[in-house]
Amino acid sequence: MMATKTFRCPARHGYAVEVSPFVPQRLACAASQYYGITGSGSLFVLDQTETGMVLVRSWEWGDGLFDVAWSEANEHVLVAGGGDGSLQLWDSANQHAPLRVAKEHRQEVYSVDWSQTRGENLIVSGSWDRSVKVWDQDLSRSLTTLQGHEGVVYSTVWSPHIPGCIASASGDGTLRVWDVKAAACRLAVPAHKAEILSCDWCKYDQNLVATGSVDCSVCVWDLRNVRQPVSQLLGHTYAIRRVKVLGLRWKPASPGHRGASFRVCLWLGLQPPHPPPGGGLLLGRDGEDLLACLPDGRSTLCSFLTQREAPQAGSGPTEPGLDL
Repeated sequence: MMATKTFRCPARHGYAVEVSPFVPQRLACAASQYYGITGSGSLFVLDQTETGMVLVRSWEWGDGLFDVAWSEANEHVLVAGGGDGSLQLWDSANQHAPLRVAKEHRQEVYSVDWSQTRGENLIVSGSWDRSVKVWDQDLSRSLTTLQGHEGVVYSTVWSPHIPGCIASASGDGTLRVWDVKAAACRLAVPAHKAEILSCDWCKYDQNLVATGSVDCSVCVWDLRNVRQPVSQLLGHTYAIRRVKVLGLRWKPASPGHRGASFRVCLWLGLQPPHPPPGGGLLLGRDGEDLLACLPDGRSTLCSFLTQREAPQAGSGPTEPGLDL
C-alpha cells in the first residue's frame, strides 16, 4: 500500500466521489454540513498531483449535496443532487452559478448517474420521495418518472451494457431493474430484509448486479435467476454505504454458490466507522486507485495493487428473469 493523498474540507462531510471519464487524475467530491441533516453543501473539483490533491474549483449550495456524476460527453460538465430536491448542472470552467437547476423531486435527491452506453446522453436521479427520474443532458425537463419503490431510493445506476436500462436500490429492501423506453419495472428483487443503500452493475457481465445493505452484507445477483444471490459477502459490522464492482473479469461459479467465486480484493477499515448517512467509495478508472470520500471531511486517494485473475465461470441453470 502506497502513501495516501488527502484533501480536507473543514466543516463538511463527504458523501460521494467520482473520477472524470476524460481526465484520469481529476475527481469531483460532493459534501454536506452536519452529515447532511441540516446546513449547506459543497462541490469540489480536485486534481491528483505527485505531491497531493489540489483544489481546481469549488462551489457552495444552500442545501446538502449527496451525489455527483460527470458528463460522458463534456469533460467540464457534472451534475449533483441536493437535499432541497434539486439537480444542478455545473461547469468546471465557470466558477459562479450552475448552468441549470431542475427541481421536480419533492424530497432529497440522494443519487445521480450519467448514462455510459453509446448513443445515450441521459441522467438518472433517485430521491427520498420514492421516485426515479430520467432527464435529458441539459436538465431542461424530466423525460419520465419511474414509480414502484415503497421506500426511499438510495441508489440509481445506468447499465453499462443495455441502453435505457437502470438498476435502483431502495429502503424497501428491493433491487429493481427498469426499462426507460417502456417506463416500466422489468424486475423487482427482494434482495435484503433491510434497507439497500447501494447497487452497482458488473462491468463485464450485463446480468450481474451487486447490492449493499444496512444488514452489513454485500450480495451479488444474477438477473436471470434471482431466487437467491450467487454470492454473499459477510464481514462488515456496519451498514454498507457504497458498493462498487471492481474492473475484474469474474463470474460466479453457479447460482446458489456463495462467496468462493467472488474474490474480495480489498477490505477498507476506517476509524471512526462510517455513520450510515455518509461516505462514498470509488475505484479509479485505471483500476489501481481507491477513492474514499469520508464523513470527517476528507477526500482520500490510496494507490494499491489488486490481483486481476479471477476464477472462470462455471455453468449453472438459469430461469427467466430479465427481458429487455
